[in-house]
Amino acid sequence: MSVDRRAAEKRLAELAKLLAEANIAYHREDTPQISDAFYDALKRENAALEDAFPDLKRTDSPTDQVGAAPSETFSKVTHAKRMLSLGNAFDAEDVADFVKFIRNFLGLDADAPLAFTAEPKIDGLSLSLRYENGELVQAATRGDGETGENVTANARMIADIPQSLIGAPDILEVRGEVYMSAEDFQALNARQNQIGGKSFANPRNAAAGSLRQLDSEITKSRPLKFFAYAWGDLSEPLADTQMGAIGRLKSLKFQTNDRTKLCQNEAELLTHYASIEQDRADLGYDIDGVVYKLNDLALQARLGMRSTTPRWAIAHKFPAELAWTWLEAIDIQVGRTGALSPVARLKPVTVGGVVVSNATLHNEDYIIGRDSKGEEIRGGKDIRIGDWVQVYRAGDVIPKIADIDLAKRPKDAEKYAFPTTCPECGSDAVREPGDAVRRCTGGLICPAQAIEKLKHFVSRGAFDIEGLGAKQVEQFHSDGWIAEPADIFELEERYGRGLQQLKNREGWGQKSANNLFAAINEKRQISMARVIFALGIRHVGEAGAKLLAQHYGGWAEMETALTAAVIGDSAEWDDLLGIDGVGAVMAASVVNVFHQPRERASIDRLVAHLQIEAPAKTDTSNSPVAGKTVVFTGSLEKMTRAEAKARAEGLGAKVSGSVSAKTDLLVAGPGAGSKAKKAADLGIETIDEDGWLALIGDG
Repeated sequence: MSVDRRAAEKRLAELAKLLAEANIAYHREDTPQISDAFYDALKRENAALEDAFPDLKRTDSPTDQVGAAPSETFSKVTHAKRMLSLGNAFDAEDVADFVKFIRNFLGLDADAPLAFTAEPKIDGLSLSLRYENGELVQAATRGDGETGENVTANARMIADIPQSLIGAPDILEVRGEVYMSAEDFQALNARQNQIGGKSFANPRNAAAGSLRQLDSEITKSRPLKFFAYAWGDLSEPLADTQMGAIGRLKSLKFQTNDRTKLCQNEAELLTHYASIEQDRADLGYDIDGVVYKLNDLALQARLGMRSTTPRWAIAHKFPAELAWTWLEAIDIQVGRTGALSPVARLKPVTVGGVVVSNATLHNEDYIIGRDSKGEEIRGGKDIRIGDWVQVYRAGDVIPKIADIDLAKRPKDAEKYAFPTTCPECGSDAVREPGDAVRRCTGGLICPAQAIEKLKHFVSRGAFDIEGLGAKQVEQFHSDGWIAEPADIFELEERYGRGLQQLKNREGWGQKSANNLFAAINEKRQISMARVIFALGIRHVGEAGAKLLAQHYGGWAEMETALTAAVIGDSAEWDDLLGIDGVGAVMAASVVNVFHQPRERASIDRLVAHLQIEAPAKTDTSNSPVAGKTVVFTGSLEKMTRAEAKARAEGLGAKVSGSVSAKTDLLVAGPGAGSKAKKAADLGIETIDEDGWLALIGDG
């Protein structure tokens, strides 16, 4: 993609913030501010930027996120198998790319048969139903994919959900969507208005809110429905194909979507998509696209999963929507890295069932009508407070402004002057040459930056301390109780003796204070990957943190290596850069953190409070490549590179992208070049693909 590097970095920061807010609003609070279409477009934009600039991937990258952390209102359920989200397609070209990717991954010719199912994508709440010996024993929401909310009592109140099954596997986890029909939604809102109760913005919100009631009798009174379309944990397979498995679920008396169709090629997928889109208004329930899934379950297994999405399925979304409204104000938000991000405050407008009140304005260039290269956007129209603006919704986070109606611009509307000082601390806000972002220079004295760093530290993928969320972080920081992560683990000793100082605060009692200190103490023992991610090292996301933890195998080992590393000129640097998935920018960022006296001192103070757990090791006692560093180069003919890498890692090997003195084995296919020569110069064992398959027992 053609985009300036600095603009890409700035945009990734905006997307991370916007998408995080959207996940919480949609998945946990059931109060989305914008549409699914806009959310999907932002995730797609984020993925494209990360593909173009992999070293710019952030610590809070939306790519690594699924849903949102479960609410504290319900007990938590750990899913036996993760509940993932879906990748998205927005046009025929995206669908063609999806099919092409599958063929390439599996090594299939263009004319090889490849069937897919196509089904309406219900706009509801994902639900997992676990049956043991034919009896419903547990129902849970998706949550963040790993942990959901226990809503078993409420799920039992939904007529579409069977309480008992005949002829089912001993263990059967059925997955699907809880939804509300358009007719039932309208009737529910009418009843709510009559009794002075809460009206719901759309059927999805109504369904989610109804399922999450503390009183299951309220859930029973709501007209909820359930479509089954997938499965999780199984004691035995349902069928050999996706279509067959759906048929099996139907035979077990689950409601399945009768618009699901088996398609033999791309053309049939697109034809069915057009048919469903044409009938969308008459379906009687909300959908936002069509889901395509590879029909052959054995091929699904070969394709496997990415970190948050399956490789064998995709959601073909319907087009985004537009709306016009007034721009009432422009606010500046200061992020964790000091970036000043402008946000448009809009007169609320409902678009496709979602109330929109905010829109991203990206940066000061965007406001004046220029892109990152200085070229005109929106015909060069600038954005001013008081403008009548067209809002573009392509997802469920803050929308963006597509156009301005100059005929309705107030005569006294003035050009917007972007601030040159930080609105939080008053420090200079500097925009370096070539950078699209203006940043506060206040650093640690800027409360916005300090607070955002602490919020990240306690976030879901990091320490995730129960009872210590964004609100509490702001409160404790404002009172001077915490300034850096280590202070969190000193709270009880410094301020909680006798619990007097904390329990007497507004909103706190003895029990809540005790619970907080217990939750903090519980996180003194924590995984190495979470600690790395929690540090908020620029360019290191959850996936990067896991790579580093797995590579070094222990905190002391990593600390020693990074302390000794010299960027561009040391064995430790070469070793770090050789980790498959770690680029030069990420590597330099990690090394710099351990070489900055203030940051290093802060890390050391934190680590002194922790017992850091090394990554769990897979049982690879019988693996011939366990613990070895393997590099693949050239063309592989019997498996794709992605399959080879996954197989090697599953056998306990480390897969590196470059050859170094620490490389144990080079697998070279036809066309191997400089890597093969370097391996020969270093005396590293080199084998071909057949040799590799024979070595691992797949020959």
